[in-house]
Amino acid sequence: MRAPRRFLPSLPLLAAFEAAARTGSVTGAARELSLTQSAVSRQIKALEEQLGTELFAREKQSIRLTAGGAAYAREIREALSKISSASLTLRANPMGGTLTLATLPAFGIRWLTPRLPRFLAAYPGVSVNLLTRIAPFDFRQEAIDAAIHFGTEAWPGTGMVRVRSETVLPVCAPGLRDQYAFEDAGDLRAAPLLHLTTRPDAWERWLRRYGADAENVHGMLFDQFALLGQAAMAGLGIGLLPTFLIDEDLAAGRLVPALPLPYTSEDSYYLCWPVERSEHPPMIAFREWLMAETAPDRA
Repeated sequence: MRAPRRFLPSLPLLAAFEAAARTGSVTGAARELSLTQSAVSRQIKALEEQLGTELFAREKQSIRLTAGGAAYAREIREALSKISSASLTLRANPMGGTLTLATLPAFGIRWLTPRLPRFLAAYPGVSVNLLTRIAPFDFRQEAIDAAIHFGTEAWPGTGMVRVRSETVLPVCAPGLRDQYAFEDAGDLRAAPLLHLTTRPDAWERWLRRYGADAENVHGMLFDQFALLGQAAMAGLGIGLLPTFLIDEDLAAGRLVPALPLPYTSEDSYYLCWPVERSEHPPMIAFREWLMAETAPDRA
């Protein structure tokens, strides 16, 4: 159903209102839009008449958003941002074929980005926009085509394919390992243990797997693997890190196994997408490429 015309104001009217709301003055909006103050005032007045409500309270030579105007400004700002983003994407790839992918930071930086040139070479008509997300994503609230997720959960209306498993290893700086001379899993509790906020029970799982005391495990908290890894390299403690994300650090000796005791998680990495994007051509291309790229990791 098409919205009534009165609820679809023109972009010039919305741009004038948004600029005045953001700058807090008609003068500032006029300067930003390269218009006269009277032109901006007329556009705002025309918008108010079209909507049938006041957006600003006029006080002598100043303006102040009404409660409704403030709420409307937030919504309009977001809508104009989406239009701008869509226009930039179209300009960057006028033939279409854009995939907007949300990914976990460490996965995106350490694993995906170095491999993306192979995907783009195989599909030169597709452009990829990458966003990093730590918090759970919501396809209903964000304009993303797909996301890389770690866990087991599924959501209604969402397609998922398993990308790869994850094996973690307790790693630290060489000096810290030499200082403590660990011999068994329980010995690691004598050193500082580094924790990832999104996986608060990781150390408990690892300790139980190797028959060590898993009660009252404490230590520094980090919100990203990248920070946790740097802390481990700096000698701040031991981190449980995915081996496929730290292979270069292990090869270079920046990190060493505190003990050669790996643990394969019950969770996995998944590619997720809203079902209405299942037949989006860039989505299909990326899904097929990703599954081929990670086939050895799933074997």
